[in-house]
Amino acid sequence: MIADILITYAWIVWLALILLFTIVEVSTVDFTFLMLAVGSLGGLITGLFGGPWWLQILVAGVISLVLLFAVRPALRRALSRGGDQTPSNVAALLGQSGTVMDDFVGGRGHVKLANGETWTARLSQATTERPVDTGERVVVTAIEGATAVVIPAERTAS
Repeated sequence: MIADILITYAWIVWLALILLFTIVEVSTVDFTFLMLAVGSLGGLITGLFGGPWWLQILVAGVISLVLLFAVRPALRRALSRGGDQTPSNVAALLGQSGTVMDDFVGGRGHVKLANGETWTARLSQATTERPVDTGERVVVTAIEGATAVVIPAERTAS
């Protein structure tokens, strides 16, 4: 009795799985659940052609595994190849030079970076305690919240 109901309405289970996997895929964009959704589609098609429940599960599993291990890595490589490698946000600020706008008091001050932005800054703990004067060149080593952590730039011999 229950087996007959399960066989009769198996297509609803497959549709629910496809929908669930698709929703999860949209939120993760990792292509794992997309491959499982396509495998479930294979199980649904097998069931629509009259295949028994064990064959539907076998077909869904085989298709999912083949897609996960053969198609997904190639798809991820192809999509990551064309990505923009230009650093942005915090990564773009690291290593950028700047000019001290006012003398650092207590290890804190303001710097104008090469991109034109003015940031609140503090000296890195890796630097020796020496005064940093207005107009001196500094380099950003880290960003902590809205504060640039800087070190004095190497002075060139004139």
